[in-house]
Amino acid sequence: MQLMKIAELISGYEKFKDTKFKKYENKFLDLVKNGQHPKVLFIACSDSRVDPALITNSAPGELFILRNIGNFVPPFAPDNDFHATAAGIEYAVSVLGVTDIIICGHSHCGAIETMYTKITDINLVHVKKWLELGLGAKNYVTQKLISQHVSQAERLELTEKISLLFQSKNLLTYPDVERRVHAGELFIRSWYYHLETGELEYFNTESGEFEPMIGSEN
Repeated sequence: MQLMKIAELISGYEKFKDTKFKKYENKFLDLVKNGQHPKVLFIACSDSRVDPALITNSAPGELFILRNIGNFVPPFAPDNDFHATAAGIEYAVSVLGVTDIIICGHSHCGAIETMYTKITDINLVHVKKWLELGLGAKNYVTQKLISQHVSQAERLELTEKISLLFQSKNLLTYPDVERRVHAGELFIRSWYYHLETGELEYFNTESGEFEPMIGSEN
């Protein structure tokens, strides 16, 4: 079964080389010659069901994509540890000079669901630590719904959405992000993707609600 999957990937590459690569061949050559100049940093979940370029119909070179479990953003921590997500944020903002940062969450997120369970697998040391980045959202939702009767699905969706706002706050702990946002040079946006319908919502800072993307400019 595993060999079949690898064969499918190779076959997929052959189709890509014969079709999509040819379609974008001049674009790729330009990107090699002149370098990449994406205007958007897209922070998404590692979930295999979420494909930022596919969702936004973006061409090569248009998105600088960071993916991790839960589309979390760790706070700025100037130490000597390894910080993959933080390094990507710094590079996108301070080197590439992106003008927008989109944090895109999604329905049925395994990271959010796992926060409501107890991790006992000793092989998930880093996963357990990483999920602490979502505890602020979980605790907020738990307190907000303390006297309300809602389904687990509703609780999880609310947590997925609230987490986006907490991650956006974490972005502002990065010095150059904060500086450029306050200077009006950089905008942070929170999006939420429904796996089952393909619908996309954005957080409207004026209404304080997530609203349908279609018909908006956000």
